[in-house]
Parts: sequence; C-alpha cells; structure tokens
Amino acid sequence: SKGAAWRNMFSQFIEQELGFTSTRIDADVYRRKTKRPDGTFYYEYLLVYVDDCLLISHDPNSIMEKIKRRFDLKDGYGEPKAYLGAEIVKHQTEHGVMAWGLKSAQYVNNIVTIVSAELEKDGRRLKSSRNRKNSGPLPTNYKPELDVSPEVEPRLIQRFQTMLGMFRWAIELGRIDIEIETSLLSQYQASPREGHLEAAYSIVHYLKYNSSKVAVMDPADMICDSRRFNSNANWKEIYGDITEEIPPDAPEPLGAPVTISVFVDADHASNVVTRRSHTGVLIFVQNALIMSYCKRQNTVESATFGSELVAMRLAR
Repeated sequence: SKGAAWRNMFSQFIEQELGFTSTRIDADVYRRKTKRPDGTFYYEYLLVYVDDCLLISHDPNSIMEKIKRRFDLKDGYGEPKAYLGAEIVKHQTEHGVMAWGLKSAQYVNNIVTIVSAELEKDGRRLKSSRNRKNSGPLPTNYKPELDVSPEVEPRLIQRFQTMLGMFRWAIELGRIDIEIETSLLSQYQASPREGHLEAAYSIVHYLKYNSSKVAVMDPADMICDSRRFNSNANWKEIYGDITEEIPPDAPEPLGAPVTISVFVDADHASNVVTRRSHTGVLIFVQNALIMSYCKRQNTVESATFGSELVAMRLAR
C-alpha cells in the first residue's frame, strides 16, 4: 500500500542518512548516540507517526534541516505545540523546574462540542446525573452491572461507542481521571442501557468543567517511603541464585540514571454480579507518568490477596 511504501522509504532515510536506529519496542521510535557540548553522551530520539515527527535533541535544528532538504515541510518546524491531538506546553513544577506537559483541553472541548450538538438534536442539554457531593466523573459507588433500564436504540448505541472512543483517546492524552469510569462502561458497548448512556453524558459534563488539566513530565525523583518495602528479604530461597537476564542487543546506558516506579491496585470483587475485580496500574519514570492500565480481570478471586496478585502479575 501507499502507506507502507511511505513508511519504508522514510524509515530508510532516517536510518541510513540520519544515522538513527529503530528501537525494538516501537519501530517508529528511533535513537542515536550523540554528544552534548559539555562532552557527555546521551541518546537523541526521533518519534514518527505517519508524516509527523517529534525530535528530542540538544540541537534539533541541524537534524530538521536535513529532513527539510529531502522533504517538503508543510508548516516548517519549531518547538512542538501540538502532537496527535494534545497541546504540548511548558509547565513550571513545584521545584521550579520547567518541564514539558501534555494538555488535552482542545481535544476535550471538541468532545463537549460534539456531544452537546448531538443532544441538541434530541432536544436536550448536557447535564450530569452526579450528586453535587461527588467531585469525580461518576459517583464512587456507581455499579453499571446493576442498571436495569431499557436498552437504547441503534443510533444511540453508535453514539455511546463514539463517546467511549473519544474518552479512550483523551486517556491517551493524559486524562487518566476518567479511565476507571471508561473501563467500566466499555463492558457494555455491544448493548448499552439508558443508564449507561446517561453515565457517559456525565463523564462529558465532568470534562466540560475540568478541561484544563496537564500531564506534566516531571523529572524530579519519585518520593516514596522505602520503609514500606522489605529490601532485606532473601528471595534466593524461592528463586535460587539468579540474576536478571539482559538482552544481548540492549543499548548502552547513557545520561543521568532514572527510577521506574510501578503502582498497582485491585478492587476485589467490585462487580457485584460476576464478582470479578478490576486492575489498575500506573508506571512512572522519575515523577512522570508514562503509562496507565485499567481493565477487568479475567478470573474470579476469592480473596483480596488473589486479586492483588493478579494485578501485580499484569503489571510485571
């Protein structure tokens, strides 16, 4: 296809002429070893999405000029302002450090506009079914599995599915504050009920009045009480005298060391009908959230310990 031919050609240019190497985890993320003006080495990164590029380097102009000489750049180049629907902004952290951040306000406002327009066709206005005491998208005790309202008509099924798709992308842009609610409602995409649709409207209403949140890539160290962990445990009794296997083609570690922190939780038997639990995982590099995961567990566990163990296995 044309898309595959373009990707292959652009990838060859990046690797052969710019000297970048494609990474194993994501073939559209490229790295190149380079030296800073102070003499220290680090990796430059080039991220590609079809024909959009995001470059991380101390000297991005020289690389972009090489790309410009080979390809026509529609809007030129400069500091990133937006990427894949998110606004890229600079944010000053509480430690006084300027850090990059993802702001989804424009995308969220588009969601509100689209849903409000659909409701106007039905002679309705966007409003929430939440109790005013609840500050989140839905009440904390909301149980979609107990909803016995009538099933919605086909055109509203499509609207429900469209909203969930928009919620999913908003989550990718950093709006993890609606992730558990979206995950719960996603179980009913095939045949939602009126109550499920109203819950989706409530999420949109919440986004309307909470549109300007920013996911900051904070480089500060994660503050975590190490006393909660048993760092002196003798794991050899269980696993033997082993060491972590490192891939033979792993890149050379460069730059300042970072800490990866993983937070895991599970709400045991939260579904009162099936008794299945829900897993939540947050992964940080330093104090920057880089990945979130929220999904119903496949098994039914008889105790909290079991559901927490399943969640930790998924996080691993």
